[in-house]
Amino acid sequence: MKQLIAIGEALIDFTALERGDLSSVSRFERNAGGAPANVAACVARLGGRAALLSKLGRDAFGDHLIAVLSGNGVDVTHVLRTDRANTALAFVALDEKGERSFSFYRNPSADMLLSEEEIPKQLFQSGDILHFCSVDLVDAPVRGAHRRAIEYAAEAGATISFDPNLRPNLWENEGKMLAAVREFLPNCHLLKVSEEELLSIAGERTEQAALGAVFCGNVAAVLISRGSRGASIALRDGTLLSAPGERAEQVDSTGAGDVFIGTFLFQLLADAVTAESLCDSPETLLRYLRYANRAAAISVTRRGAIPSMPVYEEVFGAP
Repeated sequence: MKQLIAIGEALIDFTALERGDLSSVSRFERNAGGAPANVAACVARLGGRAALLSKLGRDAFGDHLIAVLSGNGVDVTHVLRTDRANTALAFVALDEKGERSFSFYRNPSADMLLSEEEIPKQLFQSGDILHFCSVDLVDAPVRGAHRRAIEYAAEAGATISFDPNLRPNLWENEGKMLAAVREFLPNCHLLKVSEEELLSIAGERTEQAALGAVFCGNVAAVLISRGSRGASIALRDGTLLSAPGERAEQVDSTGAGDVFIGTFLFQLLADAVTAESLCDSPETLLRYLRYANRAAAISVTRRGAIPSMPVYEEVFGAP
């Protein structure tokens, strides 16, 4: 099997152990997190090959992230360490419905210092998948690292996947965040968004108009997550396929979106689907959606991001 290469932040999530906002809760549980790291861990826990390109501080939190990621099968060979900044932290509060609010400590954090010179060209091979998000598209060296990774992936013939995973409170203003997302959008073959993110990124009021706007550059397919209502995949030719969500007693939604896209990407790797063949079989894509929904439904019944992720047998049955 080819491998997933995720680039971007790895951080520590401190998740509140009681419901309420961050001003009122007092007890937290530490978990490894960061969307790109989560996706890599999801693919690895399902039995795929996954590597992470990132940078951590030379601190105890960085040590913990290395231990958790490697312990879950992620290749951390290219996770660098630095004394110039600490590992990023995120405090996560959960309301009565299990929905999250965040407070980030990264001004700067170590991941933001990953530079374009530190991206290894030899890592990228034909048939691989490069996955990235928008948190590390801020005005920092890591933005250039993303450009270089995308360049190398494209040259090698890898599929490029983008989950913007919008976090407005990490940006000076929403306009700069959306401008960065729109700059990188044409480089991807597969875009994953929530319904709300789709409208925001496109600057449109209806889904149909928004899809027309985001099918630009190399974008061939758009995954749309719809929470408990399931998910859809839209293809450039106008095809729209939908799969219903699976019932689950929600405990913590942290990382559920990463599990969804990670499970979808795992199936692309397992079946050797490339950017060129991505849209060849709508029936196969619908099957991928159903399994991705199942994996996400399992994850929300457990606390944390990586600790909540299912293994292969839970999603697909006995191999």
